[in-house]
Amino acid sequence: MAVPFSYSLRNLWTRRLTTFLTASGMALVVFVFAAILMLAEGLQKTLVQTGSPDNAVVLRKGSTSEVDSGIDRGQAAVVETLDAIAVDAGGGPFMAKEVVILITLPKKRGGSSNVTIRGIGEASMALRPQVKVVQGRMPRFGVSEMIVGVSLAKRFSGLQVGDTLCCGLRNWRVVGMMDAGNTAFSSEIWADADQIMQSFRRPVFSSLIFKLTDTDLFDSVKSFIESDPRLTLQAKRETVFYLDQSEMMAKFLRILGISLTVIFSLGAMIGAMITMYAAVANRTAEIGTLRALGFQRRAILASFLMESLLLGFIGGCAGLFFASFMQVLSISTVNFQTFSELAFRFALTPGIIVQSLVFSLIMGLVGGFLPAIRASRMNIVEALRAS
Repeated sequence: MAVPFSYSLRNLWTRRLTTFLTASGMALVVFVFAAILMLAEGLQKTLVQTGSPDNAVVLRKGSTSEVDSGIDRGQAAVVETLDAIAVDAGGGPFMAKEVVILITLPKKRGGSSNVTIRGIGEASMALRPQVKVVQGRMPRFGVSEMIVGVSLAKRFSGLQVGDTLCCGLRNWRVVGMMDAGNTAFSSEIWADADQIMQSFRRPVFSSLIFKLTDTDLFDSVKSFIESDPRLTLQAKRETVFYLDQSEMMAKFLRILGISLTVIFSLGAMIGAMITMYAAVANRTAEIGTLRALGFQRRAILASFLMESLLLGFIGGCAGLFFASFMQVLSISTVNFQTFSELAFRFALTPGIIVQSLVFSLIMGLVGGFLPAIRASRMNIVEALRAS
């Protein structure tokens, strides 16, 4: 017969101090594990939400980002004639020819970092409905004016409405501030693409973004663009494009997180093992009594494993509880793919919760396995003599 579940719970409560200390060590490991996964998830979520499934992005073939892409006006004109491109209110193609430039700006708290300037077309705002002007206005076309993302304005100097930014051999006036929610556009500066190209001496566009009349037409559009001998371009869905932009950084964060948690978890498992060995040593008489009452070795084994799993579960829940508060924080880092500053939040998902709890249970299982084996193999007579 099996040892009652309540027996394991009561034993943990009896040893409240050691239970608290052991669970706290596991909670710390789970906190680090969950926080790193939340960091990677937040980065990917921010970039994926930046794109729309209805939009397609065209880059130079072989380019991995807009920064290293170049599309001349002739190729842009060919793409513009595609029937699959939606039509705007004026009857023209719903497409924006954009240019992306990186500049270095000083941070408010010291140091400097790369910032993305996006030269936009007249359709850019309509293609990104998540972008809202929260202060001032949009920059006028044909004029040296800029609008700044709220995330940049918080972290960098000289980006408030009314300020003048000197870059590209020209002075630009900040006329507005935009909020794109939890997307990468909140970490960009927008201005007229033609003015950016003239100011920075850039003769080509970085990317073409257009809205499809039907999302099912993407494959045929992609096939045409990548097979036309006049073009040296590639097409991606905008959501896929931004997901690719996050892949390198997210992978680095996950590898870093797993490496750290493996190191920390060794200490937590050793702590759990010491706790469970101490429990076995202090309860020798109890174990002998249980065996004398008819409980089998496997029941004793299961009981002690249950205690160690409960320790892991308690630690996992505590670690997740404290990790959940990380969602209120917003951090910024340089995206390895674009080498520009990007602000994003920690994101806790059901998948991360499951992974963290499974990880905590594994720590409890490994930490309690050997002590449980020792308890189950005790000789009844010798155990009773210990009383």
